[in-house]
Amino acid sequence: QVQLVESGGGLVQAGGSLRLACAASGRTFSNYSMGWFRQAPGKEREFVGTISRSGGGTAYADSVQGRFTISRDNAENTVYLQRNGLRAEDTAVYYCAARLGTALKYAYWGQGAQVTVSS
Repeated sequence: QVQLVESGGGLVQAGGSLRLACAASGRTFSNYSMGWFRQAPGKEREFVGTISRSGGGTAYADSVQGRFTISRDNAENTVYLQRNGLRAEDTAVYYCAARLGTALKYAYWGQGAQVTVSS
């Protein structure tokens, strides 16, 4: 079992920056690929980006490419989502998730962190 807790959400003005953190506990963090997802009001949850177990590989949704950066610190069991150039459409609840090794699905999810971007 892996427990994930997001932090760092809040209110930010359009064009601003905000970093989310996701702290993991329970299992060996470096065995898990990590992902970030978000769900805006009235919309389905969507993929934001992912980072490999070592942190050497990342991939992003087109909508955030170039603005968002995912990183991780395996010594601190934490994954980060740095978001720059925030837009009103980035307003959502952001979730981190963990996927073991080469598993296809994310088995563990955080509780979510609300981010509101004011225009």
